[in-house]
Amino acid sequence: MRFLRSLAFPLGLLQALCVSSGSLLRPDEFVDDRGQHIYTTLKHEAFPEYSVRIRPVNGFCDPTVNSFVGYIDIRARHLFFYYFESRNEPARDDVVLWLNGGPGASATLGLFTELGPCTIISDNATEYNPYSWNSKSNLLFIDQPVGVGYSYAEHNEAVDTTEAAAKDIAAFLVIFFESMQGLKGRPFHIAGESYGGRYVPLFAAEVYDQNQRLGQFGMTPVNLISALIGNGCSGRYHMITSYYDMQCSTFAGPPIQSISVCTQMKQALPRCQNAFRTHCEESFDLINCRAAQSFCANALETPFYLTGKSVYDIRTECIGDVRDTLCYPQTKHISNYLNLSSTRTMLGIDERSPEFALVGWPVNAAFDTSGDVLKSSALYIAALLERGVRVLVYAGTYDLACNFVGNDRVTRDLEWYGQKEFGAQPLREWLVDGKPAGETRAFGELTFATLRDAGHQVPHDSPANALELLNRWLAGGPL
Repeated sequence: MRFLRSLAFPLGLLQALCVSSGSLLRPDEFVDDRGQHIYTTLKHEAFPEYSVRIRPVNGFCDPTVNSFVGYIDIRARHLFFYYFESRNEPARDDVVLWLNGGPGASATLGLFTELGPCTIISDNATEYNPYSWNSKSNLLFIDQPVGVGYSYAEHNEAVDTTEAAAKDIAAFLVIFFESMQGLKGRPFHIAGESYGGRYVPLFAAEVYDQNQRLGQFGMTPVNLISALIGNGCSGRYHMITSYYDMQCSTFAGPPIQSISVCTQMKQALPRCQNAFRTHCEESFDLINCRAAQSFCANALETPFYLTGKSVYDIRTECIGDVRDTLCYPQTKHISNYLNLSSTRTMLGIDERSPEFALVGWPVNAAFDTSGDVLKSSALYIAALLERGVRVLVYAGTYDLACNFVGNDRVTRDLEWYGQKEFGAQPLREWLVDGKPAGETRAFGELTFATLRDAGHQVPHDSPANALELLNRWLAGGPL
């Protein structure tokens, strides 16, 4: 299959042999006549509207591995991505794509505070992360859709549904895997948290369906192995109705609310369940679904916000305005670091790219307006399972926003061939170094797991156990 490359680079660049370290690409060849790193452009005739620019950033974030950044260009839309090779065997290890949620949250939230090769510790400094998920996998982060992070669009182009976003990511992945030396056919996993409960299943489904069409172009399918959903909002019905359990039962410790507040919530719960099931689940009526969401939020969410605690970790206070800090004050360092002119120059950021913001709130509003935020992903998860794609749903037990109680119910209600057998499995402890890390149940392609002492951002709160969870999953074994 013929690839088109920018004339600024030697035609044999991406067919270069692996260097002795097992690296997939040779960053020293991404240079101009003055020895400066510049972009090369990858295209494919199967996707004429798409191209990929990529360049190395030696020493960025993790000096022990090769790292690359680039843009996915879709006409007037430009999505920024980061790629870090594995610390183990980059020429053999699986590839993991990480997505943050929102909708509208930058993938740098995961990259720089949770599972990436480094942590931003001040406005101008990073620190090596020994628990990075690139310990045994090649790691890819994408700021998507446009309007998120460094990603931008011209002519006011925008994306406001997960279905539309999925098409862009699926096309990019084909070009990426076909182009990067040694990656064709490499085992691939899509992972994400929070609104990743929508992104991950729909993106995986689009990759799977696209694979069925690639044969006519003589292309190797993207080797999709699994989907990992961390504290995901995959089923809004189960998530919001479980807010009662999280606040008024002992699922996550002593009840948070008073008896009188819990009584009021319990009385409102049947009406909430009925309205949400009728207008959002059994059929999707946007106007009435919004009304159901509003009623449920007032009855079940508002009492929690009045406590002043963090919706992402019910053990802690929310520090700062949630729209500004996401209750984690260290997130301010990310925006400050990525807005430094030296950082933008190092990463080769387009001058057209606006000032970096950790959350693109206009994107969030657009997904809300379209009704995407109210939709369930359960049918997509079930369809992936039916087609042999492994799915891991994991959750920190102290998160309220996309809590483990709701996620457990989502997994048990999935309609697939293993539904009965999965639901019949008792929860059992899983251990790390002989100590309980959480509970799990599994059958066939589906695994559910909790992580103790963790909230919404599991790799941030419990980095060693989160990494062990990932590595066991990639190895294909049980937890």
